[in-house]
Amino acid sequence: MFTGIISGLGRITDVQPLGPDGSHGKRLRIAPPAGYLDDVQLGDSIALNGACMTVTGFDAAAPWFDIDISAESLRLTAGLDRPGRVNLEKALRAHDRLGGHLVSGHVDGLGEVTHFAPVGESWELRIRAPKELGRFLAYKGSITVNGVSLTVNRVQDSDAGCEFSINLIPHTIQETTLGDLQPGSRVNLEIDLIARYVERMLGAGK
Repeated sequence: MFTGIISGLGRITDVQPLGPDGSHGKRLRIAPPAGYLDDVQLGDSIALNGACMTVTGFDAAAPWFDIDISAESLRLTAGLDRPGRVNLEKALRAHDRLGGHLVSGHVDGLGEVTHFAPVGESWELRIRAPKELGRFLAYKGSITVNGVSLTVNRVQDSDAGCEFSINLIPHTIQETTLGDLQPGSRVNLEIDLIARYVERMLGAGK
């Protein structure tokens, strides 16, 4: 489990195929901030842009760590198939503060940025989510975008999908990769965990 509070910015520095064709996944090498791996062990979970991954190798002194990502996970996520910056979060410990909201690290769908512009001292980010995720989005509800826990300010349903709006404060722009986004960018979305179960319970008798 995670909280959606990013604990570091990393960079994918190397991408190597795990097989000869597209049915195979890739091995990623990620360079984290200095000291980030001091409490990490093999097999630990670290979320990359909101997708929970397993540490398969690391060097805390260098520092770097490796993860293996399957072809299916590559198909269902964005930003993990090439070198570039990524949001990092280590798995939640039982005694940690829950500063964001409960996040499983399982990407539910890909969204597309439709608008990203400054508004006063902040930035407005609008994202079009797949239509099937629209029922999980609500005003003042929670959504995870590329691993970042955010609050929904507006929801607009349409035939093309569900567009929602988020306000990003300067701290979020500075401490995450969301400032790199632009219209047309694809992002990883994870719906609120509680909303998922509520929807299931309400539909169980139908």
